[in-house]
Amino acid sequence: MTQPMLLLVESNTTGTGRQFAQRARSRGIRPVLLCADPGRYPYVAEDDVRAVVVDTADEHAVLAAARRLQEDGPIAGVTSSSEYYVATAAATARALGLPGPDVEAVRDCRDKARQRRLLGEGGVAVPAHERVGTADEARAAADRIGCPVVLKPVQGSGSLGVRLCADGDEVAAHAAVLTAAAVNERGVAVPRDILVEEYLRGDEYSVEVFGHTAVVVIAKHLGPLPDFVELGHDAPAALPEADAAALREQAVRAVKALGLGWGAAHVELRMEGGDVRVVEVNPRLAGGMIPELVRHVLGIDLVDGQVCAAVGADPAVTPQAISRTAAIRFLTADRRGFLGDRIGTERALAAARAVPHTETAVLYRAPGEPVEPARDFRGRLGHVIATADDSALSGGAAENALRELAGALHPTTGESPA
Repeated sequence: MTQPMLLLVESNTTGTGRQFAQRARSRGIRPVLLCADPGRYPYVAEDDVRAVVVDTADEHAVLAAARRLQEDGPIAGVTSSSEYYVATAAATARALGLPGPDVEAVRDCRDKARQRRLLGEGGVAVPAHERVGTADEARAAADRIGCPVVLKPVQGSGSLGVRLCADGDEVAAHAAVLTAAAVNERGVAVPRDILVEEYLRGDEYSVEVFGHTAVVVIAKHLGPLPDFVELGHDAPAALPEADAAALREQAVRAVKALGLGWGAAHVELRMEGGDVRVVEVNPRLAGGMIPELVRHVLGIDLVDGQVCAAVGADPAVTPQAISRTAAIRFLTADRRGFLGDRIGTERALAAARAVPHTETAVLYRAPGEPVEPARDFRGRLGHVIATADDSALSGGAAENALRELAGALHPTTGESPA
């Protein structure tokens, strides 16, 4: 019998992208990556994953490629680990009669301005915001909302282009940059409109939702303003149960208000005192290695759950009692420099892995590569994960391991190693 296929429309370049293909194989399903450039994904060659080159910015081209692949055997499902392509994957799945989220709901969710309107109509608290198309409109919106404000593209991911602006001049300058962009980092056409929104000062969390069930609350650690780089996560968030329950309730309400409820959703929120507001809902599995934290803490494999949902199998992601904690910290540079030579990076990795309670320590860059301070997720250079019985211990272990891993970084004082 011909092995069924799971079509993956593009992928994350790191983290769960590779895991989607691995989980499919573990279930006897052939992963097939539909992508514009297989070279973006080293795991394709390393894991011998079949890649089909197609213009993934064109939904019709993706569907045509999928129909051609049906000549080779049955397609069990279509999905994507990349937020940029979740709508294309959903539309393809619907056209083929396969499981998937509501296409229109995903498209509404991907547009942050439409998302906020729907959330507000559904009684979900969100920051004050306005959609604008020019720098002058952005400045006027900021005046009405009150500075500082956050500017972001109406479509985006990974905090790309997201910036806190202190006054009207900063608003106009950053708005001019954002509204000039006709394509995103993947080269896909995007609206030039941007969102100007109220800056929420409370602590930030995410709730990982599957279907209409809140699986776990995650605490976020953000880098210095004016950027919003995620430097770490703690699972579960160390919160009083009443606060965690409020976050879970608001996250599920947001998912329902948007017409979602199939598979995973990553809901970002801020809490200040008793005020909980939704920053945004992402109609996909969390990035930032959060699924790995969930696996360590709950024994639930969210990546496998998403694969199961895509092929119509039982996702098996029922929340369980939490008896462990996990923390991830990302390595970033505080100045321009480079990674050390092979011996130096191996020494730093070994030292990080030797820290008690450390599960994982990895570097994303090769020895000698230049580095600079992170402005978004692309500036992250590696990560460590630690687990322990309580959050103070796992978080402390992750911080200690990160300091050891930082030994691989060198400021620019001369030539980097070859």
